[in-house]
Order: sequence, then C-alpha cells, then structure tokens
Amino acid sequence: MLVSGFLRRAAGDAMLEADKLFAGSIPENYDRHMVPLIFEPYAADIAQRAASLRPDAVLEIAAGTGVVTRALAPKLSPGANYVVTDLNQPMLDYAASRQAPDSRITWQQADAQSLPFENASFDLVFCQFGAMFFPDRISAYRQAKRVLKPGGHFLFNVWDRIEENMFADDVTNALARIFPNDPPRFLARTPHGYHDVDRIRGDLENAGFSEIAIETRAEQSRASSPRLPAVAYCQGTLLRNEIEAREAEKLQAATDYVAAAIEARHGSGEVAAKIQAHIILATAYPA
Repeated sequence: MLVSGFLRRAAGDAMLEADKLFAGSIPENYDRHMVPLIFEPYAADIAQRAASLRPDAVLEIAAGTGVVTRALAPKLSPGANYVVTDLNQPMLDYAASRQAPDSRITWQQADAQSLPFENASFDLVFCQFGAMFFPDRISAYRQAKRVLKPGGHFLFNVWDRIEENMFADDVTNALARIFPNDPPRFLARTPHGYHDVDRIRGDLENAGFSEIAIETRAEQSRASSPRLPAVAYCQGTLLRNEIEAREAEKLQAATDYVAAAIEARHGSGEVAAKIQAHIILATAYPA
C-alpha cells in the first residue's frame, strides 16, 4: 500500500507539473498556431486510419487541444464509446471546450504510464505526437497493451528527425545564434528526438506488441507569413519556457529574430516547408 500511495502521489505530482507547463496562454496559442501549421494534416490522416479499424471502444492518449478528437468523432459509429485523455488538465479543458457536445465522449485526465482503466477495455488506443514526451515509453506501451482487447490496435505517430522538418529546424538554428552559449534545444531533443524506427519497433516489441507496421509520411506545413511559424514555435510550445528561462524579457525579440530567419530562407509572403512523421500501427495479442 505504501508503494501504491507513492505511485499515486508521483502521478499527481506529474499532473500538477504538466498543468503548470501548459497553463496560461499556451493551450490557446498552441491550438491557434501550431495545430494548423503542423498537426492538422496528420490529424486527418490518423483519424482516417483509426476509423478504418471500426472500433467500438476507443481510448485517445495525450489528446492535447483535441485536433484529432474533432476529426475522429464524426467518423465513429453512433454506439461508440470514446474516452479522451491528457496528462494536463488545462489542455484537456481547452479540448473539451472546442468539441461539439457528444454523449459518446468522456473526458478524463490520465497519465499514459498509469492508465486508470480495466484490462482489455478498448478496441483501439491511439495517440497523436505524444509518445515523444513519455518519460518511460516502454511502460506507456505496456499500459496501452494492457487496456487493449486481444487483437486490438495501438496507433500513434511521432515526428521524424528535425532535419526533415524544416520550420522546426529553422527555429532551432536561429535560436542557437541568439543564445550561442546555451542554445534552446527543446525541439530537437523532445518532439524530434524519438525518430529512430528501429528503436521504436524495439520498444514496442519489449512491451509485448507484434505485427508492427511503420510508415513514413511527408506533408507540407503552410503559413500565411514567416511570422506565423515563429510565433507558433516560440510562444505556442514548451520552447517558450526554455527561451524565458534564459532571458525572460527576450521572448519577443527572439520571436522577431526567428521570423526574420524564416523570411530569409522561405520568402516574405505565404511560406511552405516540408514536415515528416512516422505512423505506427501495432497489434495486441495475448502473451
């Protein structure tokens, strides 16, 4: 019981810390800027893949501001049960506020590494661009397998390396020039830090999954001006915290500098650049 209590407190501490990181204007900025910039094309893709599996019981992990929730819900059957979760409450609250009323959807704060659901509860567990943030991915994958019914599917995507994602690479390189002694490396370290397909496959196999299929898919990131991706990355992601930790008053100047760097490379009008991700589908069979 002492161990159980410790784990509950640890999970609670993790949720509180996540709430702090994503509080304030970040959920709104994230949804307003980052979602159309890089997440919408993959949300449509993963929603279509999820719907094609015809699940009746669905669990979404790390739903963020709900871009996939909004895309998938209309594609599910009228009798489906759809549980939408995220580690941090501010993101989940924002997602719920953007979703049309739907009695099939349950919103619940949950840690991917300690899912509060019974064994074999879902036909499909899926996650859009969340696995990169899991402190212990194999543990999270084991939890996904535990709550899946035999033959159920685990569907998720992760970003490819930062060099294949041009705006993210541009932002990171520009900030390295502003802070040469301590470059903010959040984008390369975390969102784009889990791109090795052999490692991903190995982690899933260690968690007990089989029939693992991995597809690499390129899309185009588009924005009406160079400033939009600069604001999106610098002020709508956790990169903002890294910039402010170095010089809090320099956030706006850093954003301006990044916008100028993107303009120098991509032009002053509407801009477009490659983005690339891996889409993974794994099947859960009894051990």
